[in-house]
Amino acid sequence: MSFRNIAIIAHVDHGKTTLVDHLLKQSGMYRENESVEERLMDSMDLEKERGITISAKNASFVYRDTKVNIVDTPGHSDFGGEVERILDMVDGAVLLVDSSEGPLPQTRFVLKKALEQDKKLLVCINKVDRKDARPDEVLDEIFDLFIDLGAREDQADFDVIYAIGRDGKASMELDKVESTDSLKTMMDLIIDEVPPPKVEVDSPARLLVTNIDYNPFVGRLSVGRLQSGRLKTGEPMLVHQEDGVKKMKITSLQTYVRDGLENVDEVQAGDIAVISGFEKIQIGDSICANEDAPAFERFQVDEPTVGIFLSVNNSPLAGTEGSAVTSRKISERLDKELLRNVSIKVNPTDSPETFQILARGELQIAVLLEQMRREGFEMLVSQPQVLIKEENGKKLEPYDRVYVDVDEEYLGTVTRKLQERKAQLLEMNSRGGGRSQATYRIPARGLIGYRSEFLTDTRGTGLMNSQFDAYDEHKGEISKRYNGRIISDRSGKATPYSLNNLEDRGKMFINPGTKVYKGMIIGEYNKGNELNVNVCREKKLTNVRASGTDDNVKLATVKPLNIESALEWIVHDEWIEITPKSIRLRLKVIK
Repeated sequence: MSFRNIAIIAHVDHGKTTLVDHLLKQSGMYRENESVEERLMDSMDLEKERGITISAKNASFVYRDTKVNIVDTPGHSDFGGEVERILDMVDGAVLLVDSSEGPLPQTRFVLKKALEQDKKLLVCINKVDRKDARPDEVLDEIFDLFIDLGAREDQADFDVIYAIGRDGKASMELDKVESTDSLKTMMDLIIDEVPPPKVEVDSPARLLVTNIDYNPFVGRLSVGRLQSGRLKTGEPMLVHQEDGVKKMKITSLQTYVRDGLENVDEVQAGDIAVISGFEKIQIGDSICANEDAPAFERFQVDEPTVGIFLSVNNSPLAGTEGSAVTSRKISERLDKELLRNVSIKVNPTDSPETFQILARGELQIAVLLEQMRREGFEMLVSQPQVLIKEENGKKLEPYDRVYVDVDEEYLGTVTRKLQERKAQLLEMNSRGGGRSQATYRIPARGLIGYRSEFLTDTRGTGLMNSQFDAYDEHKGEISKRYNGRIISDRSGKATPYSLNNLEDRGKMFINPGTKVYKGMIIGEYNKGNELNVNVCREKKLTNVRASGTDDNVKLATVKPLNIESALEWIVHDEWIEITPKSIRLRLKVIK
């Protein structure tokens, strides 16, 4: 059997996962009466809730006697480490672009990586049935992007296919998409245009570990494409690691079938294999049959640019809502995350109860914290801080490129707010229809805490995306929060009466009946300093009062805090207290 190995790459929410669903269904991999859930490749609860892909998934289908291994990759720049690794495992990629939004920041990111690795690219302009679709203009923008990224002439001479991924339709001709009833044209294009893997069937087996998974029955799983030879269950192998060569024995072999795994006795060169038998395997290791098979060059992924401190919960309410509350449990969970996530690093600190977590962005950190919260963990989390470097006596910090798409009436406010955060306007143009696009360069720390403010300033209609640009000179102090905080001065339960009296002082984070303690932040103060209050105070009873007035206090609706909004809000002397049931803000030092 021949093979094709491809990735689906795109910006967030341009339809990658839905398209893969239909490719699997239309290839005949499912029975006609078999029940298949929507967006089956997004298996994590968080992926389904947020509508984004967080970790890359492998799947396969067979078409025209060819096995097509297909990988659905994340589209958000915080999970870019996944994209880089996957491209090492494939020979081509389908670049998916929305017919209205056109190429966006993550389109640039994933395309740049694919061009650098010289992958065969097929361009799919998706969602051509949108009322605001502009496929011809988008095609021109894609071509301009190829040229801007330094694509060679042969790379810029790409095949284009138009699709309605939601309905499982595609055609090489725009005016025939609606009338077609399948993705057959796309499947043919993949077989005909994406080259088969360059493999050496008769040479000793060699495989680069591109991804890692875990199975509770067989342990750590090594995932990668077999570049030469054959793999067989029970065979002895050599593992080339950073600190030397180790021996291993293949205890089980699996390959991808549909969206799952199937046990096999042998894997051919060119196929993607899942191997068990070596517990200390790392991403980037080489598995080779013998000493005559040289190891692959270890690939590098972009370094983390932001970090937080995570500590054991020591608040007055610690241990009342979670089941995993000790430093040992937290350490084990973080070690487990490191087994699969190459983009995250964990460093020890002076305290055995505190860990430093380094990642690519706030979203990646928020996803990890939300996963831990759902698993029963309690923890304290600090304000995100960018990672500073020292070179030649100069202080350097990470810079991002920020791309915004807003109604023209809001552009002035957005530009002013970003410039207050030390951003530099690079480019501005009108998109038509009253919308404008602008590009800025900004210290990464200037974006921390701004995203929710951006949505408020644009009445929820603005689009903002960012990606890492480079390290550059430190820009000095950037003001993050102009308003102060309202702090509870005692423990108890918040009452409607006290909250009602505080409403004109600022924005509340809690509702009546919420348990509070001394040092807990219960709201944002209108002024720049802090306000200590008794939020548990009851109304004193008198002989003269109207019936029912005490119970009918009408309070403004409080939007519950989530992890992302809390990460944006806090400053250096505050903690986020995260438990399975609550997200609270508090002072680091409670006097």
